Amino acid sequence: MNKIFIITFALLLVLSPLGMNAQEEGKPDKLFDKESFLVKRSVFITAELSLTPEEAVAFMPLCEELQQKKYEAGMKCRKLSREMKSKKMRSKSEPTDAEYTQVIDECLSVSMKEAMLEKEYYEKFKKILPPAKLYKYRNAEHKFAREFMKSSRGKE
Repeated sequence: MNKIFIITFALLLVLSPLGMNAQEEGKPDKLFDKESFLVKRSVFITAELSLTPEEAVAFMPLCEELQQKKYEAGMKCRKLSREMKSKKMRSKSEPTDAEYTQVIDECLSVSMKEAMLEKEYYEKFKKILPPAKLYKYRNAEHKFAREFMKSSRGKE
């Protein structure tokens, strides 16, 4: 338990200046503070998986890399979905079947890319963490997302 506290404290010390810089640069009203999110996520996953300091140092950068690649893979799907929603609200007309098909195809493609990325990174993760912690990792990601969304709704 003491190791978790030390890891958490070290992560906060290292990454908290990033969040302060964002506020100093005139971004206090920013809707989403990515640096803060990443720190909270790292601390949460480190604690949930009971990572040793060595495991955390090796695992968390790969974890962040995977999440960034998944985010980038989904950009076009999110963009097309936003455009369709915006068009629907502006023109008050339904998108065409071709437009729906384009969005569905792109989003399915993203799901496939994400699955391939997860498999690729799972192979890397296996070299760092034991199977029990890998199993807990997926659950920890989902749990963090739920808790983050719940806490974000409370701030509105």
